[in-house]
Amino acid sequence: MKLLSYILAYRQFLLVVFSVLVLLPLPLVLHAKEAECAYVLFVVAIFWITEALPLSVTALLPGLMFPMFGIMRSTHVASAYFKDFHLLLIGVICLATSIEKWNLHKRIALRMVMMVGVNPARLTLGFMSSTALLSMWLSNTSTTAMVMPIVEAVAQQIIRAEAEAEATQMTYYNESANRVLEVDETVIGQETNKKKEKTKPKYSNDAEKVSSKMDMEKNSITGAKYRSKKDHMMCKLMCLSIAYSSTIGGLTTTTGTSTNLIFTEHFNTRYPDCDCLNFGSWFLFSFPIAIILLLLSWIWLQWLFLGFNFKELFKCGKTKTVKEKACAEVIKQEYKKLGPMRYQEIVTLILFIIMALLWFSRDPGFVSGWSELFSENPGFVTDSTVALIVGLLFFIIPAKTLTKTTPTGETVAFGYSPLITWKEFQSFMPWDIAILVGGGFALADGCEVSGLSKWIGNKLSPLGSLPVWLIILISSLMVTSLTEVASNPATITILFPILAPLSEAIHVNPLHILLPSTLCTSFAFLLPVANPPNAIVFSYGHLKVIDMVKAGLGVNILGVAVVMLGMFTWIEPMFDLNTYPSWAPAIVNDTMP
Repeated sequence: MKLLSYILAYRQFLLVVFSVLVLLPLPLVLHAKEAECAYVLFVVAIFWITEALPLSVTALLPGLMFPMFGIMRSTHVASAYFKDFHLLLIGVICLATSIEKWNLHKRIALRMVMMVGVNPARLTLGFMSSTALLSMWLSNTSTTAMVMPIVEAVAQQIIRAEAEAEATQMTYYNESANRVLEVDETVIGQETNKKKEKTKPKYSNDAEKVSSKMDMEKNSITGAKYRSKKDHMMCKLMCLSIAYSSTIGGLTTTTGTSTNLIFTEHFNTRYPDCDCLNFGSWFLFSFPIAIILLLLSWIWLQWLFLGFNFKELFKCGKTKTVKEKACAEVIKQEYKKLGPMRYQEIVTLILFIIMALLWFSRDPGFVSGWSELFSENPGFVTDSTVALIVGLLFFIIPAKTLTKTTPTGETVAFGYSPLITWKEFQSFMPWDIAILVGGGFALADGCEVSGLSKWIGNKLSPLGSLPVWLIILISSLMVTSLTEVASNPATITILFPILAPLSEAIHVNPLHILLPSTLCTSFAFLLPVANPPNAIVFSYGHLKVIDMVKAGLGVNILGVAVVMLGMFTWIEPMFDLNTYPSWAPAIVNDTMP
């Protein structure tokens, strides 16, 4: 028993040692570059999936192992750890830092909820819409962390308001009953008065029983949080709606989530002649998917926890209930706390709009973009150029004047503070993700240089006999399953070097398989540990694991179905997916010794 406890205590250390040793015969026996690269790939994949080492630490292993096996020079591996992606990430984090520092994100969220209304179903849709909108530009994690305190305050205020309303109704009921008994006393006399005195405590006892039953019910669930099962279901609904909508919103832009950024950089590196993926084209194909999935998820969650009544939802001119009035008051008070829009918020909003417009108009595809101004050097100006231009402005534009008081009592200006400082930027910059992505790029380069990508493609070529829709469905389901137990960035980093050669081997447009797989990488809805937004909402104590499994399974199925629908409707003609493109190479058959 003591030995077992030690094994459990050192399980991560043992997993690292055994993984390295058990797989070691692969490069030692086969003596091929493909086998040596496969060894590195397996070790890194195991460490990423199990998190035996921190993800960013595991990402450094290719920089150590590729030079040792003679696959790539150390200088070449090191160059993979900082690419165009990282410049884009820096610019985006500058924007996110300013938005969160000056509370612009909170103002946007509250204003959207106020516009939608306070009907419970509409309120949920309002929170989901505002969360998805913010998640398009901020990280899913920070969006969830920002919105959840507002949602929690609204939910608790609704519960308190209903309790007060019921208490008022009970008081009114008791007073009415007492007045009736007093009339009986006057009319019937002393004999009836005795009966009334026997009867009078009965009303009081009934009220006490109702109150006692109510207290017992709320305490039996989670310690004075809920008055009824319906209140508990409402809290579950709101929590899950925030977690899922933050993930869905991140699908719509290349900067919305790290998996999108990782994929686009991998894709552009592997297929440099393809100029079909940029911020604008990504938004055009993914936005309809996100809108459809957001609405279906809203309907599914509403039906699962509170039931869905279309008649009540779209009924106009209906008098607001106590719950709706309480909810509206909370949101209104939260918005009032922000005060009038400040100079810093206005400047941040303007820069935010400028960045979005520049991204969209750089190379829209259907018309010439402003990148034509640099036609002498095509491909030199990218989305990261826009991000850096706007990002640098946050360090330049003054936010407020710094003053000091002189010995004579005079207040003088001695400097200014910009919209964001380097220290604030550093606190927001996800350096672990930057290193993780760099490790993924190094791994992909190693697979290409060693010939492992070609070997995998050749072995998977028999799958070409299957219908394309079935291959896409299988890969999407495989990715959706893996991303529940592995981090989203690790999942896309592991599977890209496999799926890209697969599409080339079976002579299918790589986008046909890679786009749905990339979107499905974000569909980590089942477990609290599947992604940070799930963990954040789970920490509020309203949910059980089984709640997330039931709700997440439905959203996963809806997500895969919507992605499949999009691939064979509006996305297919956008990228001409039915033809094998000239920018994608055909794989030459090679075999591993």
